[in-house]
Amino acid sequence: MEPDISISTPNVPKVSGIILAAGISSRMGRPKQLLKYKGKTLLQTVVDAATSSVLDETIVVLGHKRELILQTTDFSGVRVIVNKNHAEGQSSSIRAGLSGVSENQNAALFLLSDQPLVTPDLIRTILERYRKTRAGIIVPVENGRRGNPVLIDRKLFEDLKRIKGDTGGRSLFDHHKNDISFLEVPDKGIHIDIDTPDDYQQLLQS
Repeated sequence: MEPDISISTPNVPKVSGIILAAGISSRMGRPKQLLKYKGKTLLQTVVDAATSSVLDETIVVLGHKRELILQTTDFSGVRVIVNKNHAEGQSSSIRAGLSGVSENQNAALFLLSDQPLVTPDLIRTILERYRKTRAGIIVPVENGRRGNPVLIDRKLFEDLKRIKGDTGGRSLFDHHKNDISFLEVPDKGIHIDIDTPDDYQQLLQS
């Protein structure tokens, strides 16, 4: 009798995707989440990559211009959390995102709403490394440069929640340097985030 492959293997860790999309886009001058790229907004592109990947659930953290984003983005199958404290910086959005992670999830992969070149294949590669190593932190690297998205194991969630200000999980790296797995990938998309009008023009011309 053939095994039922539709039943998930209990030993395979579950990973949530948390998309950080609450920022005010101060250097762009307009909501960069809603900038168009190949017929979609930047945020929709990232949401679609996450939901079509092997992530077990997807959470999106909204803040600035949330009503407009809710009206113009398809969040089917996605859990949306509003970070009313988004002005406090990215750390507040990280905490908001972690609050939405289901109890049975083993880790979270943090995606940025302005990184439209992150693909489902890249997400799968990061999750495969996590499943092999169960490292506390998985960081993609291309040509010697660290990039995003970064995966954080649940055992570090409490440390992550204690971070303050406009900073991400990289402040954990020094404290947990022996629990980091650096994953070399041939993908320049891990470095490309859209912060300024020049960044956006370069993306459109690429």
